[in-house]
Order: sequence, then structure tokens, then C-alpha cells
Amino acid sequence: MANLAILLEPAEGKQPGGNPFAPDMFDYRTSGTFNYFEDLNPDRRELIDALQDAIEDKDEAQSIFDLEGPEFEEALRVNAEIYDAPLMSALDRYSPGVMYAAMDFANLPTGAQRRLLENGIILSGLFGLLRPDDLIPNYKLGMDAEVPEVGPVVEFWKPRISPLLNDVLEDRFVWDLLPDVHDSAWEDEHTYEERVRVQFEAADGTAPTGEDLKVLRGQLVNFIVQETAEDLEALEEWEHPEGYEYDASNTSFDEETKTRSLVLKQT
Repeated sequence: MANLAILLEPAEGKQPGGNPFAPDMFDYRTSGTFNYFEDLNPDRRELIDALQDAIEDKDEAQSIFDLEGPEFEEALRVNAEIYDAPLMSALDRYSPGVMYAAMDFANLPTGAQRRLLENGIILSGLFGLLRPDDLIPNYKLGMDAEVPEVGPVVEFWKPRISPLLNDVLEDRFVWDLLPDVHDSAWEDEHTYEERVRVQFEAADGTAPTGEDLKVLRGQLVNFIVQETAEDLEALEEWEHPEGYEYDASNTSFDEETKTRSLVLKQT
């Protein structure tokens, strides 16, 4: 396994459906199912149960989801069906998301696909931690949501996922591509060799946001797994499809947290 890790957010948009014959994801992991962080299963059940109780009251449900009309009704439906829903890999479930589309997993070489599956770690509002090939149902819950009887999702997960994540990241080169709300669900003990946070700067000097930023992150993931980027040297030779370049002189390093911040500028 490559000595790197890539921290990722899930996608808001999700692929419906799945395999109705897949094993229950809450079973102990067997040869027929994937559930790398099965230690979180009791916590997942606690959160799902609280969520399903809450959405029986539409007023409470409105406080959880910032949605209206058909999208709101769909969120209620998929969350009510979680335990009986068909499963698919997290990577496929999140495939409608622009970041995941930009990773272009299907066209990656086999070795690069394996590196993404083995080294990607997704911080999920409903499941805590996932690997890209973990089997999950369709669902709707953001890390920034608040669920009655549980409280803010980010605070629910912080003490539960932090020990696991710190252990998994020990002595590894970490690409942290998380938004701030997902980063705040992790009490970072700096067990890694080095952590890298990446910002992008467009040619006009602005910082891409929203879907534009997610596309850039997805393209970066594609590069990382193709080049087995366990340090920053590979970035110096990267020919980004939209002209973003790495300037080694435009970085900062915090020795206490072992965190390097860098900017990729569009030329």
C-alpha cells in the first residue's frame, strides 16, 4: 500500500438504487461485503435511529434538511428506508458529485484505481468514516446538520472517529481535501508524517468555490493516485488541464502541526 492518505468529503448528490442482494452493511465484515470501519456500527445505528425518529415529524425534519418540495420528500424517503435499502460502493453512490466525476475513476489505470480505493478516506455525516469501496445505502445527512436527541452531527462524530482516523493516518503523507466543517469533526493529534492543505487561485486572483473547487479537488485526486504522490515533488511536473501550477516557494509549513499549506495558481 502506498504511504499516503486522501481525506475526502462525500457528495451531496447520490446515485439511487444498488444491489438488493448485497449483505447487510451492519454485519461483521465478511468476504461478501465491505465495511472497513465496522467499529463505528453501533454509533451509526444510534445516529440513524435518532434521524429516523426525528423525520417522523415533518417540522423536525425541516430543521435537519435545508430542502423543499420533491427534494425534501426524497430525503425523508431514503432515510426512512436505510436499513432495508440496496447497497452500492460509496464511490459509485457519490458518482453524481462533480468532485467524484472529476476523479474519473473508470479511466484510471488499474494501479491508480487500487490506490484510490486503499488510501481514500471519506468523512460522512451519516457513517462517520468510509473507504471508497464500502457498501452503503442511499441517504441524506450533512456533516453540518443537527439531529434532535443527538445534536450537531459534527460534534456527535468528533470523539468517535478521531481515534480511528488518527490511528489510520499514523506516519502517512496526508492530502487533506476536506471542507472546514468536515475537518472540524476530527480532533487531529498530528500522528501523520505530514499533512497538506491545498488552495487554488484562479488567473484573476480569486479563489474558486462551490462546484468549481470540487472539480479541481477531483482532478487533484486523479493526479495523486496516478503518480503515487507521497511528497510534493510530483506537483512540480504536473500539467494541470486548466493551467494550475505549483510554486514551491509559495508554501508554508507549521512544524508543530506538521501541516503544509500550498497554493496552486492558474497561469
